[in-house]
Amino acid sequence: MHTTTLTTSSTRRWSAFAVLLVGAFLPPLDFFIVNVALPSIQSTLHTSAAELQLVISGYAAAYAVFLITGGRLGDLFGRRRIFLIGIAGFGLTSVICGLASSPAMLILGRVAQGLSAAAMAPQGLASIHALFPEKERARALGLYGAAVGLAAVAAQALGGALISADIFHLEWRVIFLINLPVVIAVLIFGLPLLPDVRGDSPAPVDRIGVLLCALTLGLLIVPLIEGRELGWPWWACAMLIACPVAGVGFWRYEMAYARRGGVPLISVELIRRPGLMSGLTGVLFFYVVSAFFLTFSVYLQAALEMSPLETGLVFLPFGVGAFIGPLTTPMAIRLFGDRVPAIGMMFEVAGCALLAALVAGAPGQMPAHLPLIGAVGLLGFGQGWALPTLVRSIINRAPASGSGMIAGITNSALQISAALGVAVIGGVFFSVAGTSPDPLTLARALVVAMICVGGSLIVAAVLSIVASRSSMRRS
Repeated sequence: MHTTTLTTSSTRRWSAFAVLLVGAFLPPLDFFIVNVALPSIQSTLHTSAAELQLVISGYAAAYAVFLITGGRLGDLFGRRRIFLIGIAGFGLTSVICGLASSPAMLILGRVAQGLSAAAMAPQGLASIHALFPEKERARALGLYGAAVGLAAVAAQALGGALISADIFHLEWRVIFLINLPVVIAVLIFGLPLLPDVRGDSPAPVDRIGVLLCALTLGLLIVPLIEGRELGWPWWACAMLIACPVAGVGFWRYEMAYARRGGVPLISVELIRRPGLMSGLTGVLFFYVVSAFFLTFSVYLQAALEMSPLETGLVFLPFGVGAFIGPLTTPMAIRLFGDRVPAIGMMFEVAGCALLAALVAGAPGQMPAHLPLIGAVGLLGFGQGWALPTLVRSIINRAPASGSGMIAGITNSALQISAALGVAVIGGVFFSVAGTSPDPLTLARALVVAMICVGGSLIVAAVLSIVASRSSMRRS
């Protein structure tokens, strides 16, 4: 089946999209929800600090490395099939994680869970072109952005609530096992609803390209995630040095493969479309906002001695803003056009600045509630404007037949950006906090981290404007 818009009823389109949104929501939810469960996991499985880090990074690395491959597989074999395989695998691996009896079993389950997430996550974004006519795509992308944005916030609150409730005395295991009924419901309702959409020109999988791409991303993601926690050992530095070498080799292979008539994993011609590289580079600077969740969560728990549940509640204004923001983007697009992503990022910069001012004004103390709600809400609202519109601007520059590829690249760029944010800005935060942090040093570290996040968002906003102008000049 080709990727032109399907002639289905509006109700059926939105029902199918609701199913696909579950695949967009679950991967980031399961990435963030583990953070609040780490103390419980450590006490039950007697894990070391390095093993705890692998519980998080094993999932993140597998997810980020294979997202592009997951998007391409949807183009080739049908997005319905790959989505259902991915979500079934996600349910199975969630059970493995939930029943883990050793650190090794949990880590392996998390890696497999990340691989499954990489198969299902790109299919919803890639299917928007096929499911919706032009007039409905902005709303669909807004809901997609809201789902991804809300996942991080929901993870903080839901994880704390589930562990505190200790359902059936499962402790931390419930955060994984709760995925199973969700997956079963999606499989039951998704089978009849989801259309079988694929690229226009199915071709054999570029196997060597997959391996070279995985190698390149692995050489970048693994040391970024593991390096700081382990004190930047020699192998982490060596991997980072080898990454650009592997990247050049991958790019040259893709160009040679295309010249031989093959369909590469990443189309060189597609990437060279006007504004696409600027847009994707903007994504790399944009999603470092993930460092906000890490650094602010550490500050609330370590400096203000809040519980995981209380910490999750502080993040709720972000979720409210991230929900309201995408609902207002159609109006914003009518008013501001291609400048909406940049304006949304400026809202986030304002939120970072306000939060930094509040913490600097009362270090080690709980800021006044209304200004704090305003700062966190601004961050969420700006994210709600910027994320779906930035993604839309990138997807719209690709032909329908390459939407799966670009969806995978965009999702991968978001995950790489999140890893960069946590590694670089998180590293700055912990360096400023020092080896024996107290409330005052933690407050200083959070202020510096918010300045770094705000600076990255300004760069992303500039790049989004450059991308839109590049497209206009070539159109």
